[in-house]
Amino acid sequence: MSPRFLAISGAVTAVILLAGCSPTQATQDGDPANQAASTNQDVDLLNVSYDVSRDFYREYNTLFSTAYKAKYPGSKVAVNQSHGGSSKQALSVANGLQADVVTFNQNTDMNLLVEKGLVASDWQQALPNNAVPYTSTMVLLVRTGNPKNIQDWQDLARTGVEVVMPNPKTSGTARYAFLGAYGYGLHHFKESMSMKEPLPTQTNAYIKDLLANVVTYDNGARAATTSFTQRMLGDVLITTENEAHLAVKEFAKGRVEIVYPSYSIAINNPVAVVKTVADKNGSTDAANAYLKGLWDKPAQQLMAQMYLRPSDKEVLAANKNTLPNIDTFEPVAVFGSWEQIMDTIFVDGGLYDRLARRQ
Repeated sequence: MSPRFLAISGAVTAVILLAGCSPTQATQDGDPANQAASTNQDVDLLNVSYDVSRDFYREYNTLFSTAYKAKYPGSKVAVNQSHGGSSKQALSVANGLQADVVTFNQNTDMNLLVEKGLVASDWQQALPNNAVPYTSTMVLLVRTGNPKNIQDWQDLARTGVEVVMPNPKTSGTARYAFLGAYGYGLHHFKESMSMKEPLPTQTNAYIKDLLANVVTYDNGARAATTSFTQRMLGDVLITTENEAHLAVKEFAKGRVEIVYPSYSIAINNPVAVVKTVADKNGSTDAANAYLKGLWDKPAQQLMAQMYLRPSDKEVLAANKNTLPNIDTFEPVAVFGSWEQIMDTIFVDGGLYDRLARRQ
């Protein structure tokens, strides 16, 4: 057990023990009878999440279980994980995978479960910051020494540069990769997606060249990391900031380095209780406590240590050495709502398919 785990575990236990004083408690925990039951039973939770969150939740799950046991000595909670491409995971839950909570990286994946009646329609109001405990962004991971001299997004479209990224059809991270590159193009060429403006021809040409350089489309972000760091495919991996740092520190230590683009995309990571499943399982109170604990200071600090950008501004500022200030854009501000993004860009035959088509 690491010193970091011991320090955070003690702190998160103290914080969660005081969680009964939270002003949002009454709206989250259900009726008193259900609350009383949760103190005298063992609970299993399933967190269905996106691909590159597994390392954070592996540590957070242990912290939460320890704290829950301390608060309810007559009970214990075990948290299981399921990880994959965000949209693929959402579809699995919609088709019957019994998730108590979902932790995704795209609102449309959550909206699918709202449409299915699995997640409450007001899920964004159930937790702080529109139910987004942390954010991330897209960066570029290159070989040590940066032999292809990749400095920014436009270098990924150069002849002779091989790119690795996940598949936007199955991976939310891959959609952010595409939108990050495309948003950079609009910004760089001073073009717009507006129907009132001329078509972004320079951006489209640049993205077409970039996609022509892609040597593999993996189903999820972690699989793409494996292709780049273990199978040694490509010169550059488009991935999330936290995944890139983990590759530098653990997966491919000494063999890769991070390039921060000059302009990139903001990634929100929403969470919610799958109410129909949790109610059926009798796990609603534990599921609510599990998600609410993500906003406690120790959990926010754990996020920063795992290279995720915590929503707590004080914690984020305290970790600016590893999470530097970057110029980012919100996808909905550039491309419209996520529904519009999915219907025009990632739908079959949409903009992504047209630009990715090899001649």
